[in-house]
Amino acid sequence: MTALLGGRAVPEELSARVPAEQRGPGRGRDDVRLLVSGGPGGTEVAHRAFRELPGLLRAGDVLVVNTSTTLAAAVDGRLGPEPGGERLVVHFSTRGDDGRWAVELRVPDGAGTTRPRPGGPAGAVVRLPGGARLVLEEPLARGAERLWWARPDVGVAELLARHGRPIRYGYTERDQPLSAYRTVFALPSPDGAGSAEMPSAGRPFTARLVAELVSRGVQFAPVVLHTGVASAEAHEPPYPERFEVPATTAWLVNAARAGGGRVIAVGTTAVRALESAVGPPGRPPEGAAALRGPGGPLGPSGAPRASGEGTPAAQTPGRRPAGTRAGAGTDAGAGTDTGTDTNTDTDTGAGAGAGAGGRAVLATGAGASGRKPAVVRAAAGWTGLVVTPERGVRVVDGLLTGLHEPEASHLLMLEAVAGRPALRRAYAEAVRERYLWHEFGDLHLILPEENPHRTHC
Repeated sequence: MTALLGGRAVPEELSARVPAEQRGPGRGRDDVRLLVSGGPGGTEVAHRAFRELPGLLRAGDVLVVNTSTTLAAAVDGRLGPEPGGERLVVHFSTRGDDGRWAVELRVPDGAGTTRPRPGGPAGAVVRLPGGARLVLEEPLARGAERLWWARPDVGVAELLARHGRPIRYGYTERDQPLSAYRTVFALPSPDGAGSAEMPSAGRPFTARLVAELVSRGVQFAPVVLHTGVASAEAHEPPYPERFEVPATTAWLVNAARAGGGRVIAVGTTAVRALESAVGPPGRPPEGAAALRGPGGPLGPSGAPRASGEGTPAAQTPGRRPAGTRAGAGTDAGAGTDTGTDTNTDTDTGAGAGAGAGGRAVLATGAGASGRKPAVVRAAAGWTGLVVTPERGVRVVDGLLTGLHEPEASHLLMLEAVAGRPALRRAYAEAVRERYLWHEFGDLHLILPEENPHRTHC
């Protein structure tokens, strides 16, 4: 994707170094700019203020928001079992089903941030505050150096609450309180779970703006995706993450699609969660299908399973993860779901136009909106789904997102939504108009063409 900006990097001065509310007196979170792209072939680009968002959406549209809360996921440590040893910063990324954590080790740079460092070696001990210890066991995926599975000897939620701080990268000016990294949608999880990094597209929303959107008939549909540590330098494709699409969200999205409303995802995490819960007619949700089989995608070995379902090795950008449809349940066929799926998700049977027994009639063909048949179902677990232009999007019509580096793997998802020519045009305009990048920066709203028959999926 380096060709996105003609092979050029984003100018350093376009990094947002502090949150919007700290850039001047009287400013709030929603004092950011909004690049709007869309129209026929994505040819139209407009420059708006984020506060103008209500005027760009319609009654019946649904905003899908990630309610995962951000954790204080960075903790200081020392390498080795004895006093002394190399100074480290441990980024706690993702909790595995077996009690281990995927962690990233980094080196303090002396200026308050960190530099990348390869993980390992296996068996190494990292001493943490309060006498806690972490033992490195194996890379998250074969051949990977950055993220390692590690076994802590304490509860990580308590450790982070007492000694953690938000993950901070070098383009920011200073440390920020944890509240600066949480969105208005964030909800605490009963088990202390959350995201290593903020679902930042939701950050500029305020309670006032949410109220205005609701008053105009725009609905909000929550999903959860606990995002892991991004590869700020390596730009790797995402690895499996925990997600949940509740039954109420499945119902809202299906109803909106049936009624001609637009489904706008707030952030790439919302896209990944929602698209992981899509089940084509007569088949189980795609993301949930990736969970089948012994061990799961983040099983004890961390190694790809024979089918390659949902594993890091199956996530090559530009390729559909192998076997994501394997293990389909015993549905009888389109529109005649027998309710005997073998996966762990719950068929909501929801959606406007649901037939007798609550089964979604969208499965039998294009609905009133003329869209391709696709049904969102309640689902939860791990998703290894990588949305690429080849895979396309099945229920997401538009996307509200930040601005990403030209090498970022997220851009493949944006290309799946907008199309590459439109994305290139929008980014060139963002650089020309001096938009700000990264989690405290400006936003980009990708709207669909009015004709819902999308040609890029």
